[in-house]
Amino acid sequence: MKILLRHLVLCALPILFGAGAGYGFTTIQGSCGAMVGALFAAKCVGRQREYLARFQLAGAGFGTVLAATLGTWLEHRRRRAVQRTTSEVQRTTLEGEPS
Repeated sequence: MKILLRHLVLCALPILFGAGAGYGFTTIQGSCGAMVGALFAAKCVGRQREYLARFQLAGAGFGTVLAATLGTWLEHRRRRAVQRTTSEVQRTTLEGEPS
């Protein structure tokens, strides 16, 4: 169960970072009418959607890189722990054998 939760968290990171970047962009960015005026607001909406998509893509890309790095580190740490326990088991069996 612990491994399943770890994998779910790692898989959710890109989605969370993408959604967070999109939310951050909409929070920072005001309305088009307030930025450029009523005359150019129609052209601004398309550009604003394009920038929102880019922010979400960048956030998801960062989340993917972070999830891959974190997953690699966790897997490396787990393998080292398994190797440590296997070498300890081998030592105890060798020490217990009569010479």
